[in-house]
Amino acid sequence: METATQTPALDLSLDAAELTAQLVDIPSVSRDEKAIADAVENALRALPHLTVERDGNCIVARTFQGHAERVVLAGHLDTVPIADNVPSRLDEDGVLWGCGTTDMKSGVAVQLRIAATVPAPNRDLTFIFYDMEEIAAEFNGLGRLAEEHPDWLEGDFAVLLESSNTEVEGGCQGTLRVLLRTEGERAHSARSWMGSNAIHAAAPILARLASYEPRRAVIDGLEYREGLNAVRIEGGVAGNVIPDACTVAVNFRYAPDRGEQEALDHVREVFADCGVAEMIVDDHSPGALPGLSHPAAAAFMKAVGGVAKPKFGWTDVSRFSALGVPAVNYGPGDPVLAHKKDERVAVERILHCEERLRSWLTA
Repeated sequence: METATQTPALDLSLDAAELTAQLVDIPSVSRDEKAIADAVENALRALPHLTVERDGNCIVARTFQGHAERVVLAGHLDTVPIADNVPSRLDEDGVLWGCGTTDMKSGVAVQLRIAATVPAPNRDLTFIFYDMEEIAAEFNGLGRLAEEHPDWLEGDFAVLLESSNTEVEGGCQGTLRVLLRTEGERAHSARSWMGSNAIHAAAPILARLASYEPRRAVIDGLEYREGLNAVRIEGGVAGNVIPDACTVAVNFRYAPDRGEQEALDHVREVFADCGVAEMIVDDHSPGALPGLSHPAAAAFMKAVGGVAKPKFGWTDVSRFSALGVPAVNYGPGDPVLAHKKDERVAVERILHCEERLRSWLTA
């Protein structure tokens, strides 16, 4: 006879570090988030000041207290595959070890603690817990919510509690990957003059990349550095054949003041006279403006302290930006440790993050 699986219980009276350990001990590899989503939903439904909605393994909880501003706190529930690093372990130096400690169950624990301990915030709050962030973007739960329930994501300002060492990282870069194809004519390499080498034809592309001077853009006082780089080159079929096709994969990381079309037009312009036979867009995700000039962002910066930095990389703050919600990254983990077998987070960083957010939302 099969035994029904019991939903793990989360104790929201614990501090955020202890709660992180509870979350880490519930395995939640991408596509297998039901147990942790059930636990989060049950814990939130016990809080009478919240209205809770669920879509698949995404949980959204909101306050409706009539404030002029609404702030969104968001974090994903899934992790990369476990690498013999569950259950969690707390060492004598106050460091919590385990899969997801940094990316990003410590941030999720802070969200849950704020949900439980700030019943009367100075701004209305939306808490979003979503699934499948660690796999292909097409499966991302936040993206699904943006398409199917955009009203659940409405707000004036959003904080994504991705790991940032409790430093504010504003917005994020856009990322565009294109495949630049050159063509030639196949021939025997012993009679190379009878063919045309497509790999050699890629030389102008590589020369253009080598001489490219990336732009720097200052937005809300943050300097974003762009980059245009070859990340892969493929061509050739055998050691004695002149290749008739070559593909150079190019990644453009661009500042968030560029739109998707502007970024694409820029790349086309850069390679316009380089003998490209075909340009294929292989992947494209827009950036996100930092929105630090918004009053809620200014209050946030004052509460958490430090100096804001630009986010070099792409995160889900882009999805909020697409909805017109300025967003920043702010979480307790060290992003350098994300996805590693020795993933870990300092308890002090978790508690500091919890305290700073509480200060912002109760001052």
